[in-house]
Amino acid sequence: MTAVLGALLAASKGAQIYLDIRDIFVETLAGVFDSLLFRPVVWAFGLLERWSIQRATVVNLVSPGFLPYFQSRYPDRRFSFFSNGVDSEFSDPVACNESVRAEGVPLRVLYAGNIGDGQGLHLVVPALAERLKGRVTFQVIGDGRLAGALCEAIDLRQLDNVEFLAPMSRQKIKVFYEQADVLFLHLNDLGAFKRVLPSKLFEYAATDKPIWAGVAGYAAEFIAAELTNAAVFAPCDIEAALESFEQLEFGVIDRTAFAQRYARERIMDEMAQDILRLPESA
Repeated sequence: MTAVLGALLAASKGAQIYLDIRDIFVETLAGVFDSLLFRPVVWAFGLLERWSIQRATVVNLVSPGFLPYFQSRYPDRRFSFFSNGVDSEFSDPVACNESVRAEGVPLRVLYAGNIGDGQGLHLVVPALAERLKGRVTFQVIGDGRLAGALCEAIDLRQLDNVEFLAPMSRQKIKVFYEQADVLFLHLNDLGAFKRVLPSKLFEYAATDKPIWAGVAGYAAEFIAAELTNAAVFAPCDIEAALESFEQLEFGVIDRTAFAQRYARERIMDEMAQDILRLPESA
């Protein structure tokens, strides 16, 4: 845990620490490894979390969805909310080909990111690809612990409408964003993920492409409030996913205001000013 190392360093130097929390490691660990065998491990990390948070002068939460967890455990801490944002590489919409696909040519649904327990792609992509065969081709860019499980599930169903591509640079990914008709996002059905706000969502939103997202909790609320032409379904719910897919409008939509509001450079500038306002002694 980076926060623990930072807290140790701050303690050794007699300095203040401003923690930037991007996930709830202890809660995620408990959800992914839900067995008696791992309870001592979760308990130990819980102690480290408590020590680190209590050392902090300020705790920044990238998702307001984290607040109930931390405020109930550490009510005397000061919390700030500087979220993830749109990186400069994606501050301008990708070049989009809005020409109508020839009749019979499947739509391209693109996923780019990690393939692990947190995403649960193996639980949804095979079934969706099978149900939408002839209408949709999935492109999956990335790797991770469950990439093999996803490939096996695709092979088991003998599907030919899922394409796997190795991780690549952001500049290369932008080319695939240009060619995609829909951008796909999914978080596994675990309680901890109802609090998160995926950084990938900001990258997707800046492309102006339709977004198809299997998320719940705060992420679903954020999409409903902030994004247009984004269809949300309950994680791992195939029928809900298919229903939401039909709600998408296939084309680009201007999200310039969103990209400006959540520009990472602006957010980091504001966060830096917050750090500079810390008292000289805590």
